[in-house]
Amino acid sequence: MQSLSSLDQRSGVSTPLGHTLSARLTRLRLSTPFFIRLRSWEYWPFAVVYFPVFIYHVWLSIRARSLFFFSAANPSIETGGLLGESKAGILDRISDEFKPKTLFVAASSQLDTIFTQMADQGLTYPLIAKPNVGERGWRVETIEDWESLVNYSQSSPGDFLIQEYVDEPLELGVFYYRFPGQVQGVISSIVQKEFLTIRGNGRDCIEALIRQNERAILQLPALTARYGNRFHEIPAPGETMTLVSIGNHSKGTKFLDANHLITPELTRVFDRISQPIEGFYYGRYDLRCRTVADLYAGRHIRILELNGAGAEPAHVYQPGFSLWEAYRVLFHHWRVLYDISRENHRRGVAYMTLREAVGIWKRIQRDKQ
Repeated sequence: MQSLSSLDQRSGVSTPLGHTLSARLTRLRLSTPFFIRLRSWEYWPFAVVYFPVFIYHVWLSIRARSLFFFSAANPSIETGGLLGESKAGILDRISDEFKPKTLFVAASSQLDTIFTQMADQGLTYPLIAKPNVGERGWRVETIEDWESLVNYSQSSPGDFLIQEYVDEPLELGVFYYRFPGQVQGVISSIVQKEFLTIRGNGRDCIEALIRQNERAILQLPALTARYGNRFHEIPAPGETMTLVSIGNHSKGTKFLDANHLITPELTRVFDRISQPIEGFYYGRYDLRCRTVADLYAGRHIRILELNGAGAEPAHVYQPGFSLWEAYRVLFHHWRVLYDISRENHRRGVAYMTLREAVGIWKRIQRDKQ
């Protein structure tokens, strides 16, 4: 009877309606944000994933006789780049050949001054705005017009950067380190970033397509705020819609293991980029470029950020990457961080003191209010 069974449209086999409903409910429950995060450790809270790393940090701190040994890894960067460092200050040390136009905006700046400085630098929309001090994608936004910039400026709790939007197709995170006194460094990790997108099938609306994508489901509140007035639209078959164009894992970007790109040729490129940056030995370049061939040739590379001691070898966040292998990679990088810091300390670089650390922490919390 129709009331007791349902026809499986793909197989033509009649199945009990109760079983069909049960299967649908099961899929629905497993597609909730809680279960999506539970199934994939890449979505677990930072404190949970990093707890074993924190224990290892304590052990290294005992050996170094300083909880803040990492601050000596990059002597030219505050805290070595683990927390509270100025993005503008780091970018200033990179050759103009490898970075986009970037404007530092003090929290006290007037809007007229900001627009004048933008015109002087030739900055046009769209733009990227980000806090001068921040981490994990906090308040990183694409600015499409002057109204968005006004809103961002008025709501910003501290200094921020306005950066030209680099519309190159390949976005990578290249982890590089070099021991003090050595000329050649090491590229230990490359992550390729795949932006959050949906693909039209000619039937489903934007909202339905989002709800079919687990990565997009986790971003649903932000996507609703941005695209809610377009949820009813039905993209054409094969049409790709980029939902978020900022390459940050916390905003839904998929991180892919691209370590196959590591070659001696590429290491020489990043030696050339890194050696002129005084006091830099350990960190990750977040960049965009046109092609892999350009990357190997050192052409059309635009470094969006350079992260220091707080950087991660982000290829470990590829979906399905083993958690135990991720810990092996993370522990290795913390050991390298320790060895570089110890060598710099032996050469006269002081470790950050507890008083300095507390002062930086208070300043960060104050600037976020």
